[in-house]
Amino acid sequence: MPDTTTIYSDIPDSGTLGGRLARARNAAGLSAAQLARRVGVQSATVQSWEDGRSQPHANRLPTLAGVLNVSLSWLLHGVGPAPAEEDPRTAQDLGPQLARLKRLHRETAEIIVRLERHMDRIAAH
Repeated sequence: MPDTTTIYSDIPDSGTLGGRLARARNAAGLSAAQLARRVGVQSATVQSWEDGRSQPHANRLPTLAGVLNVSLSWLLHGVGPAPAEEDPRTAQDLGPQLARLKRLHRETAEIIVRLERHMDRIAAH
């Protein structure tokens, strides 16, 4: 047995901090502007971090990890579980399902009204 051990046995994410930041932001379903607002910076700053032109100050890193629901070790070094991939469904994909659900809701409401009227007639006799 070797005299050293690793804290994580999987292969680390070899991407850049900016790449991991963008990946986590996308997985969280946030735009750069939304992340910027939550962290308290300009959206251009987030873009600069993601493009690798600059890096977040150390005091911002725990906030970024928390907002993006990733570990600080993954964000900084790619060590640990990566964020779940973004759900590939879009609003366009879900639109027909929502329309069907609304139609069923209206139909159910109509049936309830008819049933209540019928029960009122029965009770009146």
